[in-house]
Amino acid sequence: MKGHTTTHLEHINRLSRIEGQIKGVKRMIDKGEYCIDIITQVQAARSALQSVSKLILEKHLKHCVVDAMEKHDERDRGGFEI
Repeated sequence: MKGHTTTHLEHINRLSRIEGQIKGVKRMIDKGEYCIDIITQVQAARSALQSVSKLILEKHLKHCVVDAMEKHDERDRGGFEI
């Protein structure tokens, strides 16, 4: 996006932990571990990913959408009127 200044670098550590969780799930599957244990780990990874998603959406609303509304940028506002 042109003029886009929002970064998400603060989420890299969380995403790296989630990546580790996913690799752990893959190892569990490779080892043939108990299905319920695998599902529990998948749910934990999904929850962690959802948490990152919520943080990114919150940041988008506080910065990107507010900036677009202030600039009256129709494209970035998604058609919302003030």
